[in-house]
Amino acid sequence: MNWASSISIAPTLEDAACEAIDLLSARLERRPADLVLAFVSNLYRDEHERLPGLIRRGLGSGVLLGCSGGGVIGGGSEVEHQPALALVGASLPDVEIAPFQIDNADVPSGPDCASELARVLGVAPAEDVHFILLPEPFSFDTEPLLGLLDSYYPGGRTIGGLASGGTGPSENALYVGASMYQRGAVGVALRGNIEVDTVVAQGCRPVGDPMFVTAATGTMVHEIDGRASIDVLRELYVGLDARDKELFRHSLFFGIVMDQQRQQYRRGDFLIRNLLGVDDDTGALSVAATVAERSVVQLHLRDARTSSEDIDEMLAGYSRANEGVRAEGALLFSCLGRGEGLYGRSGHDSDALRRYLGELPLGGFFCNGEIGEVAGRSFVHGYTSSFGLFRAATHA
Repeated sequence: MNWASSISIAPTLEDAACEAIDLLSARLERRPADLVLAFVSNLYRDEHERLPGLIRRGLGSGVLLGCSGGGVIGGGSEVEHQPALALVGASLPDVEIAPFQIDNADVPSGPDCASELARVLGVAPAEDVHFILLPEPFSFDTEPLLGLLDSYYPGGRTIGGLASGGTGPSENALYVGASMYQRGAVGVALRGNIEVDTVVAQGCRPVGDPMFVTAATGTMVHEIDGRASIDVLRELYVGLDARDKELFRHSLFFGIVMDQQRQQYRRGDFLIRNLLGVDDDTGALSVAATVAERSVVQLHLRDARTSSEDIDEMLAGYSRANEGVRAEGALLFSCLGRGEGLYGRSGHDSDALRRYLGELPLGGFFCNGEIGEVAGRSFVHGYTSSFGLFRAATHA
């Protein structure tokens, strides 16, 4: 297994492709790439349709997967607000690569769900199948597909991000094989001598204590610990310091524990969702998720310092837990709300990966939503950096 990444900021897509392909080929030591991942700035949008041909001309017949992005990551750099093309190439002996494109109408349900899903994705349900998934945000409902992948490919991991750069339907580009799409989702299924680890940094820290939801209807949380939800928020606010009170006013989030069997809760145990507002008449909280009664929840805050601490903690934890295990390549799917706008400089999250895991070939983009696991289940996140770390299977 061999991975490499490259990036170019040439002013035209053709020039960027030539430069990025030359760099990638050299870093692959001229070995053929079985899988090519391409993340292309939306500032090249007038040339987007040319990309599959340019890649095939320069890199041959490896499977192409990619999309447009509001910023791209590759070759050790994160590039935002200017044209750029990032490429990742992987030589993957003994790995089956099944590319697919899927629309909402193709997502199956009912008694033949497993066989229909296998037909659409080109790979039968199994424990050891991993997915890289790139949906188009305005035309595809990602969560139902993630639920099916978790159910029918339970030993695998799904990593990816929602295409970005466009502001409406048909303004984002998706690539798989020799084709470009502007709707649905594209991806690859990977099976064989490959393992995928994930690290999801949601950029938040908990405040207050974990609590039980004692009354809820759908996305409305009426009571927490037997009290009106608004009263719980007011009490928490009073006990915060000045900095956290300021964050509370504009960066307050709702964390839901996914593994209800746990007795203690840490960063990474919560699914973070937006807190949409408060019903003035009832004091109920509106949350961007369905919340079940008896769920364990905790309120969270987010800012640049918190996000930096969170990614350090998640990567350090992964490094400790996997001492002696070396990834060969990595993908980073980071929210458009991170990067320079959050940290005031470029390269923050890529630098964090290097600090804890060394110099890995890394590629990715800034997304409209990030796909990653919490407590063994796959979700679309916001404000998150989701890493996929690739290595040969441990049994090989």
